[in-house]
Amino acid sequence: MNEHPNYVLNGVPERSLKPRDNGYTMVMDKGLSTREVEDMLSVSADYIDIVKLGWATSYVVPNLKEKLQVYKQAGIPYYFGGTLFEAFLIRKQFEDYRRVLEKYDMEYVEVSDGSISLPHEEKCKYISILKEQVTVLSEVGSKDVNDIIPPYQWIKLMQAELDAGAWKVIGEAREGGNVGLFRDSGEVRQGLVKEIIHSIPSDKIIWEAPQKSQQTWFIKLLGANVNLGNIAPNEVIPLETLRLGLRSDTFSHFLRAEDINEGMQLRGNIAK
Repeated sequence: MNEHPNYVLNGVPERSLKPRDNGYTMVMDKGLSTREVEDMLSVSADYIDIVKLGWATSYVVPNLKEKLQVYKQAGIPYYFGGTLFEAFLIRKQFEDYRRVLEKYDMEYVEVSDGSISLPHEEKCKYISILKEQVTVLSEVGSKDVNDIIPPYQWIKLMQAELDAGAWKVIGEAREGGNVGLFRDSGEVRQGLVKEIIHSIPSDKIIWEAPQKSQQTWFIKLLGANVNLGNIAPNEVIPLETLRLGLRSDTFSHFLRAEDINEGMQLRGNIAK
């Protein structure tokens, strides 16, 4: 039984509580205003574990300091998207990037190479350097829909980045959910995911899954406390209901067979 503020409902999956290491919901902030952040947190703060400031939106939004303060006051950690790391790196401004992390009091960072060509040994070197300053999330996978990485390579890259000091690795999908872990149609590359979790502990992976069908698939495979990322601000509550089996897509998944049978019998008696 899970007890929520509004009422009690039996047979609901147990959700890990914040601060949690598993069952993460990572939200994508693509340029929210301070007021929009306040509105989002007023209903979703309990279900948001970390916020990514998408790609390099932090370079252009006018409300950055004020917005980060709202997240901080709510106890929600945040980090710059990996594309910003890449933008600094390709301009030979890595030390400038580290100073920006300090300026904005970043406790997390994303290291990625989805838009640039970076030897993997160098990527791991940057992870090792940055882990001394912040908690590192590293993203694996290309943003190029034509760049299909075989499963053994995903596993090799993920393990090397964890060994280099990444706290968790992120499976690339972009904000649209149509590359990396997914086909351009949004369909999950199921064989790829299953091979990855055979070798890499699932609690060390955040799966970018912006689409409802993708979230549903991962929840059914790995349970209510799977780590999911690139969640839109207005999809945090809908995702939580998916996790709890309170939406048609996962409604029967967490119920015991006897509960379903009893419910069907009860419905039949009421109809009579």
